[in-house]
Amino acid sequence: MEAHSLVARGQVSRRLMTAGLLAGAWGVVAGPLAGTARAASTRPGATADGLRALFGSENRVIRTSERVVAVTFNAAWNDAGLDSILDDLARRHTPATFFLTGAFADRHPEVVRRVAAAGHGLGNHSYSHPFFKDLTTAGRRREVQAADQALRAAGAGQSLTPFFRFPYSETSAAQIDEVNGLGFADIEYTADTNGWKGTEGGMTVDLAVGRALDALRPGAIVQMHVGTSEGRAEVIDAQALPRILDAITTRGYRVIDLRTLLTPAAGPADRGNLPG
Repeated sequence: MEAHSLVARGQVSRRLMTAGLLAGAWGVVAGPLAGTARAASTRPGATADGLRALFGSENRVIRTSERVVAVTFNAAWNDAGLDSILDDLARRHTPATFFLTGAFADRHPEVVRRVAAAGHGLGNHSYSHPFFKDLTTAGRRREVQAADQALRAAGAGQSLTPFFRFPYSETSAAQIDEVNGLGFADIEYTADTNGWKGTEGGMTVDLAVGRALDALRPGAIVQMHVGTSEGRAEVIDAQALPRILDAITTRGYRVIDLRTLLTPAAGPADRGNLPG
């Protein structure tokens, strides 16, 4: 275990060190807004203006009056719930965005490729999931860059988005400006199901479903998690997902792909689900 831990720490250090030396393809070293047009153009019809429209905000809700919502997943621990999550999304032709840490992408490159192959978006959740307030400006930049490089190296391809989600969802106006300057829009969430707490933390599938549905409103962004933290066995979010998706439909809402926010000319009504 100790040897494994040392290897893992060495990998983190190497990735973060490399991130401090290399420019990412979003233009993360070149300066503010460098490369954003190239980043946005990875999706047909997407524009740099669409990305900039998301700057300066936590984006905890999609700006719309239509009955549309977005489904997102974070991954930093393991992939214990991935199979059922991808199956349920595919069965309902529902798009999602997966925010992965760079360390997770390094450990599980096959997950990155599977999510991309399924047609979902991939977002940046930092490299090692630290508290950003405890880092220097340079340290925060390295975290974003290293995660971007890890996702690309793992095979994210065209599924990689210019979206970033702060660890612990702890944001500040200054740190959002930093991330925007690196070419990323901050995408947070309206509600977390808290399924990640597991039964050991007092959560149940019913409670997770309830938290998601209580947050339903036009433009709501729901956050769930792919795996389990150490010491927890059940992936509550994976069990809750089919009930959440079915209830979203029953209540007259539709799940949209967050990447369509990069196409400002298209209204939410034009933002379809994954093809059948």
